Amino acid sequence: MFVLRLDFAQWREQKQWRVFPLADNFYADWRLLCGAANVLRDESDWPPERLLQAVWQHQRLRREQLMTADAKAVRVLHPGFASAEGGPDFRGAVIQIGDAAPRSGDVEVDLQASGWRAHGHDRNPNFQNVILHVVWNEPKPTGNAPAVLSLKNSLDAPLAELGLWLETESPRALPENLRGRCAPPLHKITESQAIELLKAAARVRFQAKAAQFHARARQAGWEQALWEGLFRALGYKHNIWPMQNLAESRLRWSRDADSAFVLQTRLFGISGLLPAELTRLRPAVCGSGAAGRASPQSVDGYVRKLWDCWWREREEFGDCMLPRAVWKFHGLRPANHPQRRLALAAHWLASGNLIARIENWCATGLPDRALPGSLLEILQVEHDGFWSWHWTFRSARLQKPQPLLGAARITDLAVNVILPWLWVRAAEGKNEKLRQVIEQRYFVWPRAEDNSVLKLARQRLLGGRSSRALPGAAAQQGLMQIVRDFCEHSNAICDNCRLPELVGDWRFKS
Repeated sequence: MFVLRLDFAQWREQKQWRVFPLADNFYADWRLLCGAANVLRDESDWPPERLLQAVWQHQRLRREQLMTADAKAVRVLHPGFASAEGGPDFRGAVIQIGDAAPRSGDVEVDLQASGWRAHGHDRNPNFQNVILHVVWNEPKPTGNAPAVLSLKNSLDAPLAELGLWLETESPRALPENLRGRCAPPLHKITESQAIELLKAAARVRFQAKAAQFHARARQAGWEQALWEGLFRALGYKHNIWPMQNLAESRLRWSRDADSAFVLQTRLFGISGLLPAELTRLRPAVCGSGAAGRASPQSVDGYVRKLWDCWWREREEFGDCMLPRAVWKFHGLRPANHPQRRLALAAHWLASGNLIARIENWCATGLPDRALPGSLLEILQVEHDGFWSWHWTFRSARLQKPQPLLGAARITDLAVNVILPWLWVRAAEGKNEKLRQVIEQRYFVWPRAEDNSVLKLARQRLLGGRSSRALPGAAAQQGLMQIVRDFCEHSNAICDNCRLPELVGDWRFKS
């Protein structure tokens, strides 16, 4: 039998702060008693920063009264889009301060104005585009910092009421009135029209990627063009250019390499990602039995082997080396760390027949459902003595070995690199039948993982439809192309964007 001890004095005190009394609602009382509900008071010194971000996102403010710390009127034309990838809290805001013209930039939200320097924003290049620092307290204006706006006396409701609202509203959800101007006309088109539009945009994106491979192949050859594309894809959006740089010097550092380990040594050395010091970590012991024994390749043991090889070669490849500073690690999933991706690339190169296997895969008739798995079989590495058990040089040994390439990444490699490269080669060789087969594979490929661009585009353009509204990877690619062609050439309030007009005209003509 369980006994629930209640502090009725505290319960009564909390209950009185409800803005809308919930008479005889036992569940509402349970939430208060167990601390599940946010209880805020109007005299609170510091509300949760999450609430402050939600207030800004949804503009729960007396907007006509907003003033900076130096008494300039603030007009919020658009609050910006919540960022989940580090850096400023909101990107792409459109703000007018005083008599100046409206500006597009980023917005950072902190509880105190001192957070700008305390958190290192003043030294972080990711914050150089911040045009407004939104805070809770009432600061004094300071030099060499963005304009500061205090929200403490500008809320459109008491804190208690805003706390209750936050419990039912996602702070990251895009308010309906902040959707793009193309959302209404896009909402009016039929499902078949929507698919037709996305497929048309996807075909443009596909052919543009193919054209890039064609242009590079004229200079460096088809194989080199593909290797550069694969390396860029392994860099994702954070580390595309360092990966591209490494790929461009591939013929130099891959020469006479007789194993994946030698290639890993050279890639880690040239990239600047080889640790200069040993970790001095003890080998991890996980579980029991064979799987629980220390890894044959401990972190320090592996690093020592790399250095034993690299110190003899680093002078030869000195002109290829990159500074470690070119790499970005913030916001990366462990599986996407560039050290791990370079280890994978070394295995691809060491196999000696990756491109031939990809070409054979292209020429083999396969059912649609077998496409991702069959390509994964080609690109996956069976085992690596170190990297199957570690995310990075400094991570502890994993309990279970992890593949160097996950199934989710196959779609990115297929639609962004392999299929466009194969398609343009078939087109160049005037093999129309093969070109159609490759294009058909592109349009039947299943959806990739969702990402921040797609989530925002679905909210802003498609009225918040779920990811299932995009039937496959090509539809996702089409939506991203629309964002690039129109949204990235306008601002958050859709200045001078012709997409709404074009969609409306096309809807009646098609």
